Amino acid sequence: MKRTCLAVVLLLACGGLFGCTTDVDESAVRDKREPEAATGITAKQAVLSNDFMVAAATPQAAAAGRAILAEGGSAIDAAVAVQAMLTLTEPQSSGIGGGAFILYWDNQTKQLYTIDAREKAPMTAQPDLFLNAEGEPPENFWDAVIGGRSVGAPGVLKGLELAHARWGKTPWEKLFAETITAAEEGFVVSPRLQRLLEMELNPGLPQLEPAASYFYPGGTALQAGTVKQNPELAWALRLIAEQGANAFYRGPIAEKVVTAVRSSSVSPGLLTLDDMANYQAVVREPVCHGYRIYTVCGMGPPSSGGLTVLQILGILENFPVANWEPDSVTTAHYFTQASRLAFADRNRYIADSDYVDVPITGMLQKSYLAERSRLIGNRDLKKAQPGHFDSIGLADDQSPEFPNTSHISIVDAAGNAVSMTTSIEMGFGSAVMASGFLLNNQLTDFSLVPREDGRLIANRVQAGKRPRSSMAPTMVFDAEGDDLLHVVGSPGGARIIDYVAQTLLGLLDWKLNMQQAIDLPHVTNLNNYTALEENTVMAELKGKLESKGHNVRVTDLNSGLHGISLLPGGQLLGGADPRREGVALGENE
Repeated sequence: MKRTCLAVVLLLACGGLFGCTTDVDESAVRDKREPEAATGITAKQAVLSNDFMVAAATPQAAAAGRAILAEGGSAIDAAVAVQAMLTLTEPQSSGIGGGAFILYWDNQTKQLYTIDAREKAPMTAQPDLFLNAEGEPPENFWDAVIGGRSVGAPGVLKGLELAHARWGKTPWEKLFAETITAAEEGFVVSPRLQRLLEMELNPGLPQLEPAASYFYPGGTALQAGTVKQNPELAWALRLIAEQGANAFYRGPIAEKVVTAVRSSSVSPGLLTLDDMANYQAVVREPVCHGYRIYTVCGMGPPSSGGLTVLQILGILENFPVANWEPDSVTTAHYFTQASRLAFADRNRYIADSDYVDVPITGMLQKSYLAERSRLIGNRDLKKAQPGHFDSIGLADDQSPEFPNTSHISIVDAAGNAVSMTTSIEMGFGSAVMASGFLLNNQLTDFSLVPREDGRLIANRVQAGKRPRSSMAPTMVFDAEGDDLLHVVGSPGGARIIDYVAQTLLGLLDWKLNMQQAIDLPHVTNLNNYTALEENTVMAELKGKLESKGHNVRVTDLNSGLHGISLLPGGQLLGGADPRREGVALGENE
């Protein structure tokens, strides 16, 4: 497999739950989390297809992508259509007001590309962005999240346009047609959207206009089954369809975005028209690493997802994982300890590599990972310490990170594939709305403080910098890297990393099919405590893990995994997470 070495900015079109990396008590946000899946979830069946497949977070979005593929469109064509529809039908998780990381596999050239369409901080942003007059971060994390201050320049459209210019087949304007129609005529509100609104997952949403009027008409949350129109979004998407992504970054849409951010009634932000006009997506080199007889690839910095997933696998490669039962205390113990060690490195070293020297090579050396694996014993490590790399002296990150986001997996008829994780960060983002879509709060993915104990934090706010992310779109290849085997990813804040890593163990060590691997009961540890998915067999391990010294919480673990496997006979097998409403669709569904 040839992996692109382009790390240049293309100038043409290129333009966890909260507390995952801090010591903030999860109970502070317990009442604001999504209603999770484990109680009363409906099992989903693996989907087989002979030709193409798309797995996405709402049935409408998956259907929009399938329609493009059925007409001969490419995987990236379908991704554009899916993202447009998610903006309308899953506004709490992603949209054109956010950013994304895109893995694209060109099956003809056997080359993997990764596109960084992550948001950027305004050019006037400084390390003290979230500090008060006394130099302290806000006591209430909502004070950082809600309003214009947390909004970065959105990137997803520039990233998609970059990819479409290279690998698209269907005309750009056609990719928005179905969503424009649905926005004008109305889409059916889902029960999940109603639940999230009724629980006020984001307390800023009922406070800020126009979001309050859109999501709470007459003061009441949108009800499931209601047909909801969004003419402002239809207007914006029509301009984007006709004029390209520049219609979003310059002109009336950009003006509406900047005005909404800077005039927010809560925490006005810094975003300018220049920040919008100058945004550029970037083609970066993927991070890949051998795991047993496979090659696993993901997104490099500013995502921490790819590196941290690979570190977890690299540590566990030193143990006979295939001999363990997936829901055994042995698996839970070793997985959580590998995750602790990987997150210790993540929190210390990973940030935007345009601003920080990230020791990627050292972090993935097999000898280093073997050394880290020897730290795992029969007792919980408690607080794992990061490894040491010469000439790098940084403090641990202090960044809230929130459990939302959306993932899209696509394989087209030619074998090209997309693994794309896309987000506006917190559920419903910053609660700032412009032209019918919500704007991100991705700047809270930076550390809220720039230094600790006199040492700088790698992931501090800096002008034009991209905040670190945990998004982990992933592809798995054979040992030579020439044959694509699996496409997978998930939402879920910093827990994305553990969700994806655990699913990969299911696929690669336990030889489960994609749906079975997605269905595995979750266990996570982000170098704080061990979380077991409630109402699953994993929760029954609480006492045994506590006897090993674990601090255990049985809780909701709301992944949203979507994956596709390419089977030896040429068929595709897709899976969608039963914890959310997403589906996998092939040519016959």
